[in-house]
Amino acid sequence: MLDIQKIREDKDRVQQGILNKNIEIDFEAILTLDHERRDVIAEVEVLKRDRNIVSKEVAVRKKNKQDANDLIEKTRNIGQNIKKLDDRQRDVELQLEELMLQVPNLPHTSAPIGADASENPVVKEWGNRVSGDFKLKTHLELGESLQLFDFPRGTKIAGPGFPLYTGKGAKLERALINFMLDFHIDTHGYTEVLPPVVSNAKSMTTTSQLPKFEDDMYKIPQDELYLIPTAEVPVTNIHQSEIIPETDLPIHYCAYSSCFRREAGSYGKDTRGLLRLHQFNKVELVKFTHPDESYNELEKLRSDAEDILEALGLEYRVIELVTGDLSFAAAKCYDLELWAPGEERWLEVSSCSNFEDFQARRGAIRFKPQGGGKVQLLHTLNGSGVATPRLLVALLETYQQPDGSVMLPEILAPYMGSAGLHLK
Repeated sequence: MLDIQKIREDKDRVQQGILNKNIEIDFEAILTLDHERRDVIAEVEVLKRDRNIVSKEVAVRKKNKQDANDLIEKTRNIGQNIKKLDDRQRDVELQLEELMLQVPNLPHTSAPIGADASENPVVKEWGNRVSGDFKLKTHLELGESLQLFDFPRGTKIAGPGFPLYTGKGAKLERALINFMLDFHIDTHGYTEVLPPVVSNAKSMTTTSQLPKFEDDMYKIPQDELYLIPTAEVPVTNIHQSEIIPETDLPIHYCAYSSCFRREAGSYGKDTRGLLRLHQFNKVELVKFTHPDESYNELEKLRSDAEDILEALGLEYRVIELVTGDLSFAAAKCYDLELWAPGEERWLEVSSCSNFEDFQARRGAIRFKPQGGGKVQLLHTLNGSGVATPRLLVALLETYQQPDGSVMLPEILAPYMGSAGLHLK
């Protein structure tokens, strides 16, 4: 959530920043409610002061054994007026909060201005393009011939978009998750957590899934819970409504979870095989940082995700998102895309974002300065480190052999065990 003070003091700049995200917000309605709220608060303060004065006069009269009924009636009337104003204040604050929750985060000044993803600049490329003297297969063809997954039976069990991994495919999925967790813990120093795969509405609101993206989520109405679309939700909310000592910052968490997304409105888009799923696995990286360090931490976060792709020897590129392609909550974001030789296309496997204090304000996540002083909102960041489905696509298609088998990179050997690196 944005700081209302920013809107009061520099509405035009805020409005332009939001327009750069291709979103229009009625800031006049917000400021009107904000002004009314402050007027009501001021009026209540005046009435409370008047009531205190009258109450003192009542005490004086009673002490002097004088009649104070008229003053008592006056304090009662003042109290009734205060209650009416308190009720009005609550109503206005609810309306104001509803509008403020619709306002996206401002893009950082370093985010390139652009209308949509077609304008995203490539800021880095790594690796060599796979070229062979044989016809490359897609992951669907490889998976079917090697019996790595069974989409028809997954559909029978739950519906389209819920994959069933089988045999060495299930082993490879688990191996990738464990490899990435160990890499981020041992090499990058993250603390592992294993969070719930459901979250309540408050947690979803903290990370900005609610209210804007409710249609994209699976809801459990009878328990007022949601299946998480990403581990970002429960992990960010670990410190909801907490004050963290500055000396504990930065905090770096990594977490594996299944992720659930209805993908509303995506019918017909990349729905083949593992390209777009309703349930998938992901290793998530979440950071809580001092505001002065959050953009340094964003670059480190991106580097941590890149290290996974380089360790696996996969060709990738880094895209910097223009303002019109930034998510609702992000101030700045990089996407990491893998080259899938069989698909002959780039596939996004990670988004690394700095939310600044946007999520922290919603979740009341703060820190206490080491030298004393006022408690402050910290900055939150997150990135996939990385999601497995498209990683698996690129891995199978990159390391396929002329005979239709797949020879996996040596770094996965400790995780594949008896299944071996040669899928055939």
